[in-house]
Amino acid sequence: MNTPTAQFADEQTENGEFSRQEDAFRDFVSADSASPHPLVPGRYHLYVSLACPWAHRTLIVRALKKLRDTVGVTVVDPVRDERGWAFRDGPGHSSDPVEGFRFLSEAYEASRPDFRGRWTVPVLWDKIARRIVNNSEDDICAMFNSVFAPRLGDGMPDLFPEAIATEQAELSARIYENVNNGVYRAGFATSQKAHEHAVRALFATIDDLEERLSGRRFLFGACPVETDWRLFCTLVRFDAVYHGHFKCNLRRIVDYPNLNGYLRDLYQQPGVAETVNLDHIKRHYYVTHTEINPTGIVPLGPILDFSAAHGRERLT
Repeated sequence: MNTPTAQFADEQTENGEFSRQEDAFRDFVSADSASPHPLVPGRYHLYVSLACPWAHRTLIVRALKKLRDTVGVTVVDPVRDERGWAFRDGPGHSSDPVEGFRFLSEAYEASRPDFRGRWTVPVLWDKIARRIVNNSEDDICAMFNSVFAPRLGDGMPDLFPEAIATEQAELSARIYENVNNGVYRAGFATSQKAHEHAVRALFATIDDLEERLSGRRFLFGACPVETDWRLFCTLVRFDAVYHGHFKCNLRRIVDYPNLNGYLRDLYQQPGVAETVNLDHIKRHYYVTHTEINPTGIVPLGPILDFSAAHGRERLT
């Protein structure tokens, strides 16, 4: 029997489990003008991949908090090789207009020459300090919500309401562990036991979320919060890539009436659909993960219609 090849060898345990590296850059933008990274409109730039669910969440929060004119964005090529994410001109992605980087690795090297980890998106870049501020999607979403756009009302949502802070943090942690990262733990597993463990935890959580959404429109009631968007970024990719490519195939999201309607409901929120690019998503996973899909063939399907009626207004 051939020994399975890990997608990221440095993040694989002896038991065949995928153990994701920690985010290395955790500095924060502050409203304090004396801080190393003061809040100045136009000073910060976001490097993202439309294929990556972690980066996708920052794009959604940027849109919801109306930060398009405050924080610029550059999208990398969805096809990644051993050199990492690349800045190239193409459909939906481009060269880097800020620093002229050819590869995202150059931003990491400029910020920390001794960095030896994997070059990941998203990256929040300080154009004045010319270094990475933060590469944690959790931190970036929190900053966008509170520091960059603290004003509420007039359609400006609070994605981290104080009244549900503890419950929200607990549910977000469970969704991250079993769903967001759970699909990767299943897909990047190099042992049968590790794969099955991840898949069982994934679908146990999905089943619970299906039940939770039977009586409420969003996870915490009438309005989506950041936890909804972290779930959305996995759900919108699930049937297209995680179900087949990552072998998370006990069921599809379209098989869950509540989750399927909830997914469409979130997709149809103002500004969200334009952040979803299934072409980038499918090409990234099926072409980049050569250990999983050595032919690089990208499937034509599935046919998905996120704009179909969802009927969940009745739960408001």
